Amino acid sequence: MKYSSLSLGLAVALALVLPACGGDAPPASTAAAPDATAQAPAKAQLGEFGIDLSARDASVKPGDDFNRYVSGHWLDTYELKDYETNYGSFNQLRDRAEEQVHALLEEIVARDDLAPGSNEQKMRDLYHAFMDRETRDAAGIAPLQPVLDRIAAIDSREALVAAFANADIDGSGSPVSLGLGLDRKDPDQYLLGLSVGGLGLPDKDYYLNDDARFVAIREAYVAHIQQMLGFAGVDDGKARAEAVLALETALAKPQWDRAARRDREKTYNVVTFDELKAQYPAYDWTAHLRGQEMPLPERVNVVTPDAVQPVLDVIDATPLPVWRDYLAFHAVDGNAGLLSREIDDASFEFNGKVLGGQKAQREDWKRAVAMVSAKDGLGDALGELYVARYFKPEAKQAMDALVENLRAALRQNIEGLDWMGEATKAEAYSKLESFHPKIGYPDKWTDYGAVDIVPGDLVANALELRRFNRADQNRRVGQKTDRDEWFMTPQTVNAYYNSTFNEIVFPAAILQPPFFDVNADAAVNYGGIGAVIGHEMGHGFDDQGSKSDHAGIQRNWWTDEDRARFEERTKALGAQYDAYCPLDGQCVNGALTMGENIGDLGGLSMAYTAYKLSLDGEPAPVIDGLSGDQRFFMSWAQIWKGKYRDEALLTLIKTNPHSPVMYRANGPVRNFDPWYEAFDVQPGDALYLAPEDRVRIW
Repeated sequence: MKYSSLSLGLAVALALVLPACGGDAPPASTAAAPDATAQAPAKAQLGEFGIDLSARDASVKPGDDFNRYVSGHWLDTYELKDYETNYGSFNQLRDRAEEQVHALLEEIVARDDLAPGSNEQKMRDLYHAFMDRETRDAAGIAPLQPVLDRIAAIDSREALVAAFANADIDGSGSPVSLGLGLDRKDPDQYLLGLSVGGLGLPDKDYYLNDDARFVAIREAYVAHIQQMLGFAGVDDGKARAEAVLALETALAKPQWDRAARRDREKTYNVVTFDELKAQYPAYDWTAHLRGQEMPLPERVNVVTPDAVQPVLDVIDATPLPVWRDYLAFHAVDGNAGLLSREIDDASFEFNGKVLGGQKAQREDWKRAVAMVSAKDGLGDALGELYVARYFKPEAKQAMDALVENLRAALRQNIEGLDWMGEATKAEAYSKLESFHPKIGYPDKWTDYGAVDIVPGDLVANALELRRFNRADQNRRVGQKTDRDEWFMTPQTVNAYYNSTFNEIVFPAAILQPPFFDVNADAAVNYGGIGAVIGHEMGHGFDDQGSKSDHAGIQRNWWTDEDRARFEERTKALGAQYDAYCPLDGQCVNGALTMGENIGDLGGLSMAYTAYKLSLDGEPAPVIDGLSGDQRFFMSWAQIWKGKYRDEALLTLIKTNPHSPVMYRANGPVRNFDPWYEAFDVQPGDALYLAPEDRVRIW
């Protein structure tokens, strides 16, 4: 499963799509949409009207660096905390949500009337188990010893397959994985996907690139593997660590790069299960699935077909002792955060410091909150409490209206496109009208009745949650998809578009400043949450989302001529982002980030149209000397305020489909005519693009 999200970029992907609710004829055009963000007497939380003007660097011309013009003072004065790899507007809001969730947990911990088996008891005991450092330190590696013993006992290829099948439970690694997602060509069905991986470093480039940065990381990785193997009882570790690195390097070579793995046509290769077994007879797929306790499927999607056999060849060519070391290393490293401080800190030396540039671990309470609050933890149980305490009904009402405003705006934008023909527009209207918004929280919550959380054993509780989530996946085989399901918790500061259900999803926690404030100026809300809504809608029409129709079915609904004109524009946009190089010799990958860049550009355009519609022909007020358009664009840049450590920035540009935040602030506006007019941007300004070079898509 994949999703497209607005995250700063360290999040994973998961994306799943809604049936059409109308016919093929386009609906009647909407004129002016009602203003859902009319100013209220109460004061905005940021500044006087929703923008923190103290963050500005007014000495910078907007046309030279709009990001610095809006946030330059903050960028110059904010010092990353030792535990931070990056920080910005998203993190500020995540800090607020984290503190809110922490307060809820502390209230639960203070109670002495929790019913055994209740969600509150489970949250309390999981939180306590993480926070109980004395017990964890005394136990050392012992809680993980049963896993290490199983790995040490691997004496056959059959046992190796069983270990791969249980890597998700053991927290170790596997070069092949079989997981359930949605069928992009039949949204009512789940589909098993076969993918290859097994890498311990963030991306194949970390193994194969000869840049000095990557050479140094590989040297540190060998030392890290050796140290983790030492905790597993391996004394002669260096040569064995080098063998693990060599194994992972061999696994990395045939794997597709991340930009290629975005292509929905190339990554949809469905075969029957019998055909899979015949095509790759050397691997026991039946045993792997049975090891996962998963019913045998009728069909499998082979995500990257030409990478599978080379990975299977590596599996066969690698001696069992090397595989045992590989699995033991990943088991210790993957569970280090649950073990003693000695093991935890040793893992952090590489994963936190070398890869992320952190100088210190996050405080234990933050990490405990993250574990309990995660979607694969007890996140829905906490989410139900979070919504009851912190989510205001008026926020949901305003968001419902804003979504409809953005829908009307996108329709108006599509009507005005000069590069798209009427036949394709009719399909686009149908898809737009079928968008299904989910706001705040789900209608039904996860039932954790089968989860047994016990006091004082963090590893046992982690394994229990992994088993619960695996069982939840397995029960879906052969079942109809659940369109009511959410793939983020309400306390998550993010949003996503799910192409297979054609839905846009906005958890409660993102509906706060700087993204949304019921008391902020309308221009600010449209430049913030309005552009976020537009971004998610835009994913339905980006280079990959546009390959699915109004019902979420992956098919070509374009004329050849319109698709060619669309791709001409996306190619030009990709070239712009390819030229952004935040580190010496390391540039943004315009192909990898294409979907998010289209989402940003389209979202900004939609939000601007919606803002203009909300004014109903009346002029916007001037506030603090700023026009409505200026406040709108400054709000856009404000939500992308942020800074990185170099190590984290390197990981982001190599692995993440989101561009670094400074380019999310600057990249879209320089393609948008109204921004030039709002700030009098002229030829010679650093961000200036000639009108014929500006990319307009949606």
